Amino acid sequence: MADLIDKAKNFIADKVADIPKPEASVTDVDFKRLSCDSVEYLANVSVSNPYSCAIPICEISYTLKSDGRVIATGTVPDPGSLKASDSTMLEVAVKVPHTVLISLVRDIGRDWDIDYELQIGLTIDLPVIGSFTIPLSSKGEMKLPTFSDMFA
Repeated sequence: MADLIDKAKNFIADKVADIPKPEASVTDVDFKRLSCDSVEYLANVSVSNPYSCAIPICEISYTLKSDGRVIATGTVPDPGSLKASDSTMLEVAVKVPHTVLISLVRDIGRDWDIDYELQIGLTIDLPVIGSFTIPLSSKGEMKLPTFSDMFA
């Protein structure tokens, strides 16, 4: 009996592994706005949905690292849904407190940017499979705002 159950589990696992799943990528991370307590950056995430029905997004979580340290974390609860058989562009706002930027002064002083690694977890609710998290990672440089950015 246990052998039959193991075969059934393996069969189902193989079939689920072959089901097409949504794919995502970080397309851009750029300066959005400056406030009195933080700098806000905007990460654009492109997600393609292979299904003919819309898929609800449960949550988007993010972690922003620079110089090996976590400088911002957060979640975007209930950000909407993915369009059926199409690509959806999601915007993830990342707030970095000024106090953190001060601790990164060595990196900033060299070239007026922050070398970063952005990790995003896009949790979606797939029928039959259940909640599924698409892990994303992006590395690059974020330019700090200049005076022209503040007054534009």
